[in-house]
Amino acid sequence: MRYIYCLLFALAVFQQSAVFAQTAPDASPLIKEAVQLNKNGKYTEAAGKYAEALKLDSTNVYANYGIAFSLLASGKGDEGIPYLQKVVRSNSSITAWAYDLLGSIYDKDRNSAKAIEAFNAGVKTDPKYQRLYYNLGLVYFRDKNYGEAEKCAVQSLKLDPKHASSQRMYALVCFHQNKRANALLGLCSFILLEPNTARSAEAYGNIQHILQGGVLKADPGAPPLMVDANSIALNQAISKAVAETGKKKYATAGDLLTAQLTAIFTAIGPLADAQNGDAFFTKYDADYFYKLAQSPNMPAFARLISQSTPESAEWVKNNAQAMGALDEWVKGTERGF
Repeated sequence: MRYIYCLLFALAVFQQSAVFAQTAPDASPLIKEAVQLNKNGKYTEAAGKYAEALKLDSTNVYANYGIAFSLLASGKGDEGIPYLQKVVRSNSSITAWAYDLLGSIYDKDRNSAKAIEAFNAGVKTDPKYQRLYYNLGLVYFRDKNYGEAEKCAVQSLKLDPKHASSQRMYALVCFHQNKRANALLGLCSFILLEPNTARSAEAYGNIQHILQGGVLKADPGAPPLMVDANSIALNQAISKAVAETGKKKYATAGDLLTAQLTAIFTAIGPLADAQNGDAFFTKYDADYFYKLAQSPNMPAFARLISQSTPESAEWVKNNAQAMGALDEWVKGTERGF
């Protein structure tokens, strides 16, 4: 959740700074001080400054939002709820922010029902506020409602296709539903956005798990996963492609990965198109990676996603031209929805 709070803070700083001139004259300097204190991580002091501002202008939506944010960041999120309720009732330009922050407070308290209610209310207020879908998806994910989490991840990505965390969430919730093709291509998409971090190394580990035929077991006491026919066919396409490439020998692990992914992408693209099912997966992932498999960039792509391994890291270092060509292909190839 720390990542969410940091982004909320950045959003608040940026947008509040733009509206100081619109706030009550006497409250503006105090709000400005509070924003700077938040920026410096002095959340308790910031809450005090917002409190002073509210004494001068109790209806100031930015001060009410700001104090709630500061209280949450200082570990007193529940104390910020009344302030956010004021913002919600104001029906102002930052009402969606308030719902988002309110949902984050409830989520931190593990009150999923209240968090979902707040995030959904925010979506109704501003259907184009991407963070609401992402945060709502996280609640569903933790509640193991993977189908709803997937829907939220898709909506989040449609609003911000370069949001790496939404792409990662999409991949993981699909993995939990044994939708291995969706998960595999989602993990590949995530690493394209975030290619060299601890999270991308973890994602590559998940990719290897999928290639080796691994699936996540159902939680104890949970009903068995009901996988739809389209997903079963796609899963089988992965298994077949891996089996076929396994009949040959390759000089390096990177060469094997290149062959495996090329075979998988080549099989999945036409199959997904023929199924006429999940439009997001078909257009955004399957068609895109099918095009990549037809390009000369697969060796570079395989090393990019596996550069957490020493061999691929060395390959990336020694093949700048190939990596540059892959980067140009990525920049020049559109992804539809």
